[in-house]
Amino acid sequence: MLNKLFGSVSAEKVFYYLLVYEKGYATKISALFGLPLNSVQKQLIKFEEAGILVSFLEGKTRLFTWNPRYPFLSELKALIDKAFQYLPETEKTEFFQQRTRPRRTGKPT
Repeated sequence: MLNKLFGSVSAEKVFYYLLVYEKGYATKISALFGLPLNSVQKQLIKFEEAGILVSFLEGKTRLFTWNPRYPFLSELKALIDKAFQYLPETEKTEFFQQRTRPRRTGKPT
């Protein structure tokens, strides 16, 4: 839906991922959506250079998250959230209901 506005499908998917999960890294995002790793990396770097995202190292992994100092952050998130609401439910459940932490030891499945 927003791919025409942002210029590519990978840009749209990166924004949706960060809207839902707040932070992420290129390999995880590309694997989830089946996108080429190079295109996701380029989008993340482009958004960081624009000031929309910031990155930091967690161990050896470079994580990206929203830049709280970006002047239009609330408006951008509102636009992305509005578009996210119109995604088909099948796409939401397929991509955006992933476990983000491990299952407790001994917990039945």
